[in-house]
Amino acid sequence: MEKLFLTSNEVADLLNVSQQQAYKIIRDMNKQLAEHGFLVLRGRINKKYFMEQIYKARREVNDTQTTV
Repeated sequence: MEKLFLTSNEVADLLNVSQQQAYKIIRDMNKQLAEHGFLVLRGRINKKYFMEQIYKARREVNDTQTTV
């Protein structure tokens, strides 16, 4: 069975950031999810939501760079 949530260690590894920064990213994303009524787990982030947000941000950066 595939994991539904990522831990702060996994987020830190994926983004090549410190664990402290990963916790901040998770807190911010979980806050957004909670505002929309979703269940959140402290110190963990829904894997699908995380990947969507990360790739959305990367696309926005790439779109900005190509229009400059």
